[in-house]
Amino acid sequence: MNLFPRVIAMNIPRRQFLLQSGVGLTGLGFGAGIAKYALGQQQPQVANAGRMVTDDTQSAINRGIEFLAAGQGQDGSFGTQQHSGNVAITALAGLALLAGGHQPGRNTHGDRVRRAVEFLLSKEDPRKAGYFHNPATPMHGPMYAHGFATLFLAEVHGMIQQPALHDRLRAALRRAVELLKNSQNRQGGWRYSPDPHDADLSVTICQIMALRACRNAGFTVSKDVADRCIAYVRSCQDQQSGGFRYQPNAGPPGFARTAAGLVALFSAGIYEGADITRGLDFLLSFKPRQGGGGLNFGLDFGMHYHYGHYYAAQAMWIAGGRYWNEWYPAIRDEMLRSQQQSGSWGRQQFPCDHYTTAMSLIILQIPNGYLPILHR
Repeated sequence: MNLFPRVIAMNIPRRQFLLQSGVGLTGLGFGAGIAKYALGQQQPQVANAGRMVTDDTQSAINRGIEFLAAGQGQDGSFGTQQHSGNVAITALAGLALLAGGHQPGRNTHGDRVRRAVEFLLSKEDPRKAGYFHNPATPMHGPMYAHGFATLFLAEVHGMIQQPALHDRLRAALRRAVELLKNSQNRQGGWRYSPDPHDADLSVTICQIMALRACRNAGFTVSKDVADRCIAYVRSCQDQQSGGFRYQPNAGPPGFARTAAGLVALFSAGIYEGADITRGLDFLLSFKPRQGGGGLNFGLDFGMHYHYGHYYAAQAMWIAGGRYWNEWYPAIRDEMLRSQQQSGSWGRQQFPCDHYTTAMSLIILQIPNGYLPILHR
């Protein structure tokens, strides 16, 4: 049973908080779409949550949450096998719990969320202020870990009740924002390490989404950072198909890259326009098959299946209307068919079922509207 209101953002809807406080409306570059909704109005999809999250879906979510919670390490981390203690996976597991209404000190697994926060804070690099990563675990591109960690910590920032932990978290997030500003390259993107030398779309989305969450939490992010990111992301879009590439003029447009590109633009405050519509239509062509035989690893999914659907579901949710109404039931039903007896989602293409389970839970719980980042 969910005990919290549909939108949690300092106990009022995110857009209402932004409009009342003035944060994000002047000079920060992320607020372009906020004012198009009436004060306090929730996104229309939230009202459909009960219809979208069926009894079978909620049962699957409950089993997945219990599987994930039972696997948390003594140090507060998540991750299995060689990925034990992975910063990115711990952050994603924390987001999955938040998406179910589990806040620090509240609900069944609130203490597990708090412990995940403390673990991530312990992984700030003492040699590079604001940089969250764990060099003891393998990671192709540690800036992925940093981006996911910063996103989760910013999302949970307003929910921490203990003053000492809140102050520690706020100071760490301030340093993380500075690191992100300083590691953005001249094109406007980010890549695998916290150095401004290169960029690709899959890393850039992690960082701009983290910055958006930090801005929502009250941290200053300059308009220039957002504008340069928008320019980089747009340079990755294929003008013929509307899909997005990994890098400008590098490779064909694809499913996961297009999902990432759209959410990057949404995170930077760009919600409408011909490029958005064309990107959404391109993405919609990858809608999971109704009545299919489980997870579809065809097309260009491979190991990026969960990563791609994590962003695709967010893109469709924010776009709303027919995009969301067509997309969510299809991915929901595909994921319900593929859940394991343990409550997990298997590690078919990624050797860590905490990762695949966390991603699946975030996707399935989007209609709850609990994550502040999912609100314009």
